[in-house]
Amino acid sequence: MNSNDLRYPIGQFVKPAQVDAPTLAQWIEDIAQLPAQMAQAVVDLDDAQLDTPYRPAGWTLRQVVHHTADSHLNALCRVKLALTEENPTIKPYEEQLWADLPDYQLPVDVSLELLAQLHRRWAYLLRHLPAEAWARTFYHPASQATSRLDIATGMYSWHGRHHLAHITHLRQRMGW
Repeated sequence: MNSNDLRYPIGQFVKPAQVDAPTLAQWIEDIAQLPAQMAQAVVDLDDAQLDTPYRPAGWTLRQVVHHTADSHLNALCRVKLALTEENPTIKPYEEQLWADLPDYQLPVDVSLELLAQLHRRWAYLLRHLPAEAWARTFYHPASQATSRLDIATGMYSWHGRHHLAHITHLRQRMGW
């Protein structure tokens, strides 16, 4: 973990060779806990603070919150596609362009509420998957890679913690 790297304050995701049950359970718990952690991370921030980039040329905290909701909404769809189709090709999206759309100016509470219910459903689904489901896959045409659901769960656990750290580290640096 390199907390001095503003872009990757918790380091980049490292794909494990194998995933054991305790690791998978922790990743699911990370997903379940993220909405409350993110809500706590932005509590009492005013609009000027929310509109501050977490790093030079980076997204604002407001954009980070909205992006996390968009990304994780796509993630749940990808999981469901993998569970119901044989190695489906998922639809990538231009996250940087999404971050410039007008809805990213909404109050962060809109995406925090979405995250809370989305993660409630997502964690429930993940907790109730049979063991064989974790080997199901989807194909990402942008990266030209096939992802297993167990590894994708780890990546989204990391993704939530990664963006949470963008917020908490900026708050620490700014003394908020």
